[in-house]
Amino acid sequence: MEVSIGYWIGFFVFIIVMLALDLGVFHRTNEAPTIKSSLLWSAFWIGLAFIFAGGIWALAGGNHALDFVTAYLLEKSLSIDNIFIFILVFNFFKIDAKYQHRLLFWGVFGALVMRVLFIFAGVVLLDKFKWLMVVFGLFLVITGIKMLFEKEESGDLNNNFIIKTLRRLFPFKEDASVAKFFVKIDGKRFATQFLIALLFIEASDLIFAVDSIPAVLSVSQNSFIVVTSNIFAIMGLRSLYFAVSGILPLFRYIKYALAAILAFIGFKMVLNEAAHYFDFNLHISNISSLVVIIGLISLSIVASIIADRAMQRKRL
Repeated sequence: MEVSIGYWIGFFVFIIVMLALDLGVFHRTNEAPTIKSSLLWSAFWIGLAFIFAGGIWALAGGNHALDFVTAYLLEKSLSIDNIFIFILVFNFFKIDAKYQHRLLFWGVFGALVMRVLFIFAGVVLLDKFKWLMVVFGLFLVITGIKMLFEKEESGDLNNNFIIKTLRRLFPFKEDASVAKFFVKIDGKRFATQFLIALLFIEASDLIFAVDSIPAVLSVSQNSFIVVTSNIFAIMGLRSLYFAVSGILPLFRYIKYALAAILAFIGFKMVLNEAAHYFDFNLHISNISSLVVIIGLISLSIVASIIADRAMQRKRL
């Protein structure tokens, strides 16, 4: 799929315009988004992603459109981990809901820049060193298995390595009453909880990208498809957070679905590369990956709801 520079420019101009409208028009004031508005924005970004997939279908064919949808849903699924981090960080730093959207705006902006750089680097590496697909695949399998057995993150981040490092780097003033990254006290500049929270979110996304970017590259190594699917998934992340953050902790089995997805994608990468290298006819297609991703996420949500209702009945 060859994409002219005009499509790249047009796409990034659209994203920049949407970001500018978001911060400068739709969310000029510090107000907590309502669940209704968040659901509408989530639906807008999801609908826009599928309209974009329809455009790819019309211009480049069904296979490329399927690659986009699979990459988009894979990234959307894996980005659920980011929402758990948002909840953890905002609760720990006691950041009021009316300031959270603006903070997430800058968090998402930084994530977009980092991920685009990661993707282009990954595409170049895989183009030159095909065997890296096996390395990435094994890494995802190991990550998925580790994720199944790791303990839940504690709500107390005081001993977190990233937080401790950031507090050493910046003179820190514990104050969440004013939505500023720095404050001046007696002529000395201090970092606020907003800056530490933002940098922690960016650092966490960088860690998540180490898993998610190789996973998405297993679907396609076409830069345009991987970049656009990633950006669409991330752009809708803030509204999804405000829409579901109140009920997301109920979905206790989501983590296991994400771990299984990572392990499956890693296995797919190794198997498909081995099939190509040894010339045997065994291949996991992207449509199979799409079915597995949707199936595992749906199963985990249903199981979580059933478990929660069973616990509620026990309390009565």
